[in-house]
Amino acid sequence: MRRTGQGSEGGAGPRPLPGLAAVRESACGYWQRRGLPTEPAQVAVAPAAPLLLLAVLAAAGRRERPGAAGVLLPHPCTSWYAPQAHLLGQPVRTVPVPAECGGVPDPFALLETVRRARAAGEAPRALVLSMADDVTGTAAPPELLHEVCEAAVAEDLLLVSDETWRDSSHAADDTVVVSPAQMLAEAGRPEQVVVLADLGAALPQPDLRAGVARFSATRGGELLGEQVNEVLGLLGSGLSERTAAAAVTALSEPAELRSRRAADARRHGWLAGLLHGAVTEAGATCRPPHVGRHVYADLDQLRTRLAARGIADAPALEAELVRRLGPYAVGGHRFGDDPRELRVRLSTGALSGAPPHPSATAAVAPTTATVTGPAATAAGPADAGSVPGARQWGPAELGARESAGAAEALAQVQSVLADLTDGSSH
Repeated sequence: MRRTGQGSEGGAGPRPLPGLAAVRESACGYWQRRGLPTEPAQVAVAPAAPLLLLAVLAAAGRRERPGAAGVLLPHPCTSWYAPQAHLLGQPVRTVPVPAECGGVPDPFALLETVRRARAAGEAPRALVLSMADDVTGTAAPPELLHEVCEAAVAEDLLLVSDETWRDSSHAADDTVVVSPAQMLAEAGRPEQVVVLADLGAALPQPDLRAGVARFSATRGGELLGEQVNEVLGLLGSGLSERTAAAAVTALSEPAELRSRRAADARRHGWLAGLLHGAVTEAGATCRPPHVGRHVYADLDQLRTRLAARGIADAPALEAELVRRLGPYAVGGHRFGDDPRELRVRLSTGALSGAPPHPSATAAVAPTTATVTGPAATAAGPADAGSVPGARQWGPAELGARESAGAAEALAQVQSVLADLTDGSSH
C-alpha cells in the first residue's frame, strides 16, 4: 500500500473519486447532531459499509506481518463482518456476547480471547462491534459498552463501531444509544475508534447503497483515514451522481425523513414484539427487542422435540422455517454461532410480507424453498373484520388491512412453532 504521487515511478496513484465532497459535508452535520464534531477530512465514503470495513481492516493491519493482524468479532454478529477479514487473509476470532444484549463481546471473554490469540502467534488489531445490533434487536447498555471500550484500550485494539442501526430504537425514550467514539473521546483516546454507518435503509430505493466512516481528529486518525481513502481510491469506489444525491439527503435528515424513520421504527418495534412473544410462548429463549428489524431466538432447550422433526442444527432449522414461512428465517450459523446450536434470526417481514432490505441481509444467501400456507399471502389485502380487534393493533401508522394481515401471519408463525416443538414425530 505504498503511496505513489502524480507522475512518480510507481504510477499516477489513485484517481479522485466522484460524488464524494457533498456527501462528506453532509456526514459532518449528521455526526455533529449526534455529539461527534466532524470535519470533511475525517470522513470516508464508499458504495456500502462492507467496503469501508474492508478498507479499514486493510489499513489497520498494514503494520503487522502478513496473516498476523487478527480481527475480533462478537458472536452472533452481522454476516458481512467476517468475510472482509477473510478476504485480507486476517485471522478471525469470535467472542460470545453477554446475556443482556448482542452486538458487543463479553468484556472478560474478550480479554481471554486476546490472550489466547497472542499465545498462538496472532496479533489482534481490530474489534468490530455494533452497540445497536440488528441481529439480536438489542442495544448495549452504556455501562457494559464502557467496560468493552476499557478492555479494548487496554489491549491496544482499534474499535470499529458499526452504527448503522443506531437510529432504529423502537421507542424514543426506551433505549439510550451511546457511541464508543463519545466514550473514548472523553477518556482521551479518540484515535482508537472508527465509526461506520451503512445508509442503505435510509435511501429511497433498495438498489442505492452508500456508507460513511468517521475517523478521529488526531494524527493517528488522520493517518488511518488517509490510508483508508487510498485503498478506496485504488478500488475506484466512488458513488454515482444519483446515489450521492440520495446519500446527501439521507445524511441531511430533513423533517420528512426523520418522521418516516421514527414511524418505521415504531412499526418494526411492534412487529418485533409480536415475534418475540411468539417464540417465547413456544419455549425459546429470546432477548426482548429494542432496535432494528429482527429477533434472535435460541431453541436449544427444545432440541429433543425438534429432533423428532429431523431438526438437529441451525441449517436444518433455517431450512424448515424458510420452507414454511418464507425468507424471513436465517440460521445462527450465518452470524458466527456454532452451527450445532439451534439459533435463528426472524425478521419482522414474516408478519408484514416485506422483503428483507439489502442492508439487513448483506452476505446472507436467500433460499429458494417454496413458501406454503398463510404466510405466503399474509401481506396481501385483508378484510379488517376477519380479525377481532384488528383496528386497535399496532402503531397509528398501520391501517386496518395491514394490521389484519399481520395478525394472520402471526397466527401462522405461532402455528408453525407449535407444530415443530410439540414433541411428536411425523
